[in-house]
Amino acid sequence: MSVYGPLITSALQSWGEHRLVLALDTSVLFEKFCLIRVAVLFRGRSVPLHSDVIKHFSAQVSTAQLLPVLAHMKGMLSFLGISDVRLLADRGFCDVELMDWLWACGWHYRIRIKSNLILAVPRGQRLCKVNEVKLVPRETRCFHNVTITGQRFGLVHVVLGRPTDAPEQWQVVSDEPTGVETFAEYGERFQIEEGFPDDKSGLFGLEASRLRDAASLECLVLVISTATLFLVSEGLQIVERGLRRTVDAHWQRGLSYLKIGLRALQHALGRGEAVFARLRLHGSTDPEPVRYRALKQTDPKIAFEVGWTLVFRPLS
Repeated sequence: MSVYGPLITSALQSWGEHRLVLALDTSVLFEKFCLIRVAVLFRGRSVPLHSDVIKHFSAQVSTAQLLPVLAHMKGMLSFLGISDVRLLADRGFCDVELMDWLWACGWHYRIRIKSNLILAVPRGQRLCKVNEVKLVPRETRCFHNVTITGQRFGLVHVVLGRPTDAPEQWQVVSDEPTGVETFAEYGERFQIEEGFPDDKSGLFGLEASRLRDAASLECLVLVISTATLFLVSEGLQIVERGLRRTVDAHWQRGLSYLKIGLRALQHALGRGEAVFARLRLHGSTDPEPVRYRALKQTDPKIAFEVGWTLVFRPLS
């Protein structure tokens, strides 16, 4: 982090006053190690903010292992003056200790919750499990100012939804009042999952390495994170300079900023041109969103009705 920290800090100095959305996730490597990652969600993909590799046989890690990582991120973002932060996490991270920490440091959150979570509903504090609340297809139900778990943690806000005829329901807990749009906000978390295939078997080929110790793997992940940051930053500058179609022939943007940056790098090297003139990310609105993101940004009720598979289709 002594190498990568100054790079990502320099890139985020241009973020501005926009809300910074982070995703927390883990991925198992070689069935022996766990990659813990906190990433900045940026225009359809994610840029690593911090990554740790530990010897751990499962993707499930304890909150005690996560809090030092998040505390380090908190210090970095506070140094940059970034205080409006939202953290997204899957149900494996649904822990009241984590939510309490997020509340204490002033971060917002959207976390998917498990079906057996205890929900204490107002009007006499009636207790029930989330899976006892049955919904019909395309129905949502919001519970505001409630407590969760046997510890009666809260007050929090919960939204339940069933987007299609499938039996599975979606359920998300938030520190802010919920609505149908909360699912779209939580759904941005899938952007971090697109990065793991790039790391492992796609663009960077981490799984082809013969490294089998945590320290060496963490160094390799550091190199991959650095490459990701530089390529996304290059892709951003290509779009801002109006040169996207020199490397991406689609009328509308069809590639991620990572892939645009990679093609721009290859294009420049083939002509002896300079690359990586600046390193920056900023939180302004994407001037060229891909088509599926345009769909997601329409009326949340419409997005809910078309179903999650379509709304959150991965980018190329």
